[in-house]
Amino acid sequence: MKQNIIATKTFEFSLTIIALYLKLKSENEYVLSRQLLRSATSIGANVEEAIAAQSKRDFVNKMSIASKEARETKYWLRLLERSELSKLEMNEYLKDIEHIINIISKIVKTSSEARTK
Repeated sequence: MKQNIIATKTFEFSLTIIALYLKLKSENEYVLSRQLLRSATSIGANVEEAIAAQSKRDFVNKMSIASKEARETKYWLRLLERSELSKLEMNEYLKDIEHIINIISKIVKTSSEARTK
């Protein structure tokens, strides 16, 4: 079976965010870290749902939700970085989420264009 790159990337990203969440909790940061955990793990869940989509339209809808969750995740990471609620470095996480956003955006755009042809 062919490996799905975005499914793999979002799953691995979820694992890194779970580890970050645990570090943030150890620093007594509970509010933003919980929001981050929810949005970040939702990206991969929506990608998995898109893979099992019943139609092209369903696929685009699920990938669009994954895109929104990825952008929300970026927001929480930026807030953590700029608020200085944590001493942890966010640069790698921000690079990873930007890469994921770019891939998902391209998938949505390409799939939407193919649907209209």
